[in-house]
Amino acid sequence: VQLHASGGGLVQPGGSLRLSCAVSGFSLIGYAVGWFRQAPGKERERVSCISSHDGSTFYTDSVKGRFTISRDNAKNMMFLQMNNLKPEDTAVYYCAAERLALRCNLYQYSEFGYWGQGTQVTVSS
Repeated sequence: VQLHASGGGLVQPGGSLRLSCAVSGFSLIGYAVGWFRQAPGKERERVSCISSHDGSTFYTDSVKGRFTISRDNAKNMMFLQMNNLKPEDTAVYYCAAERLALRCNLYQYSEFGYWGQGTQVTVSS
């Protein structure tokens, strides 16, 4: 089982990045997927997720209107399109997946069992 996150990098404020997460070893069908981030000295926080049972999406308030999460079950991948990036978005971004019965935003990050290795996003001029 492996989740591989990619697409991070250095971008100026107002710029865009698209994170990808390729999953191998199991099918994402029936799994909730999510993106989390952790900045230095801060706790890991949920950025966005997609529930498995109804496809509902969740975004933390600070990224609403700027980030878009998506998934492609046929390709076994998930994505995070990040627009109008701000310096406070700087963090290591992780993709995650888990079989969850309820809406994905009701679960803590510790309840996601499958994780990618993280990709660094730095927003700076």
